[in-house]
Amino acid sequence: MRWTQLFAPTLREDPAEADVASHRLLLRAAFIRQVAAGVYTTLPLGVRTMRKIETIVREEMDAAGAQEVRMPILLPAEPWKTTGRFELYGDLLFKLVDRHGREMILGPTQEEVVTPLVAGEQPSYRDLPVNLYQIEWKYRDEFRPRFGLLRGREFLMKDAYSFDRDEEGMVRSYQIMYEAYRRIFDRCCLRYVIVEADPGQIGGGVNHEFMARAEVGEDLFVECEHGDYLADTEAARPMPPEPAHPAELAPLEVLDTPGTPTIEGLTRLLGIEPARTLKCILFDAGGRTVAVLVPGDREVAVPKLERLFFPTPVRPFEDADFAERGFVKGYVGPQAMPEDALVLADHSVRAGFDWVTGANEPDRHVRGANTPRDFRVDRYEDLVQIREGDRCPVCGGALRIGRSIVVGHIYQLHTKYSEPLKATFIDEDGIAKPFQMGCYGIGISRIMAAAAEQYHDEDGLTWPRALAPFEVVVIAANRDDERVVAEAERIYGELAEHGIEVLLDDRDVAAGVKFTDADLIGFPVQVVVGRRGLEAGEVDLKLRASKERSRAPLAEAARAALDLLARAS
Repeated sequence: MRWTQLFAPTLREDPAEADVASHRLLLRAAFIRQVAAGVYTTLPLGVRTMRKIETIVREEMDAAGAQEVRMPILLPAEPWKTTGRFELYGDLLFKLVDRHGREMILGPTQEEVVTPLVAGEQPSYRDLPVNLYQIEWKYRDEFRPRFGLLRGREFLMKDAYSFDRDEEGMVRSYQIMYEAYRRIFDRCCLRYVIVEADPGQIGGGVNHEFMARAEVGEDLFVECEHGDYLADTEAARPMPPEPAHPAELAPLEVLDTPGTPTIEGLTRLLGIEPARTLKCILFDAGGRTVAVLVPGDREVAVPKLERLFFPTPVRPFEDADFAERGFVKGYVGPQAMPEDALVLADHSVRAGFDWVTGANEPDRHVRGANTPRDFRVDRYEDLVQIREGDRCPVCGGALRIGRSIVVGHIYQLHTKYSEPLKATFIDEDGIAKPFQMGCYGIGISRIMAAAAEQYHDEDGLTWPRALAPFEVVVIAANRDDERVVAEAERIYGELAEHGIEVLLDDRDVAAGVKFTDADLIGFPVQVVVGRRGLEAGEVDLKLRASKERSRAPLAEAARAALDLLARAS
């Protein structure tokens, strides 16, 4: 292609709204343009890169035995209500009503579509396994879309769904997808980790996230200093401390603690460490009161709590809840908790005793609270947010927190959707049984943004060959010199004949503008034909990622570019 035929309006200045490198550079290098908050038009260069990602994904999905379909974006709300996710997703859904008064949504994911689709064909066990996938736009009404393509309201995604007759088959399908994902991200040249993850609003059991390392990533993960444990922070489980076995327990004592509804104020008044206090945080889970106990120096990991009740929505108490259910905000303790309330405690609570906690009276706390003497715990669970230095559950080593961008997520769903949607197959005994399912997502547009975060420098993008919109750019530095133009045309033609995706910069602009744009967009190899080079019988070449420069004889320019391209990642 010739640059004079390409719609690529590059920008000289950083856009004011761009906070991270990928957002800034994809805008400046003419890959995307914003239409509204979290909504973007993909320009020709961006389409070329996203199509390369799509091609990689399609090739690996097809090779793994999955079959491509296309499901609608506009979905009926009723199946979502059946699975409980209409309420669970809440305001994250784009909701609308058609002219006949029927509730509809824009699809954020497709379990409620694909499950009835497969079940509707009344398959037998002989028809299984089945794995269907699509590459389609998805919609989530993010409260605060940001970082360009990393947190948008519209995004391109590959989602796949496997259907098996039993758990063994589901695990086998899951492993096939796990390996296919590794090949996909390897081919996309991403630096990534695979971690144990939280299933979130998808639900299910075993699941893994594929996380591209990035300094600006919103998604946090932990890794053991010894390399034997990886998990996202929402799923990471620290090694529980050893339970305390005190020789004697202090008596329960009521303390006057005026104006101390926070841990900070309480500890300052009493002169104690936050770890000696016991938080009693109240939540509503489908109308039921749930008390969560954690030491005062720890925070509740709400996603872990939500997972225990999925798909029932879980929310923190609001001011009205405290009054209506007889609790004093800021002074809640686990003593005398109502029988119909569920009391959950993190494992770390086992390591403490003689706790200071709320007295369930205004401006009062108690000291010397112990279980089971003074309060009950219905169940111990992993409920605290992970933090730097927590112990690895495998070896006890220190856990470190890293930043990343989630580019893929796979789930073992079991019968999470097939049972409520009554999606069954017929087994060899003629009995209808629910499918054992898996689901597998990849963010196509997010991969482009993640790669931009990993592959850039102070001059612009440094795409790996696999994702670059063009592999080579041939720059005619002096448009007013017929010999320069002719040689650039010749080299451009030779590279095209070799099947190289090559762009000829034939614009009538200053050479410096061409060099700046070539660096900004990030073509892996640059071939520069200029007047001085012609006089010496040479062309200049540049490997963009390393900035390595070299020269080659005019007659061997195309071959030299091919050799340099072979070295591009």
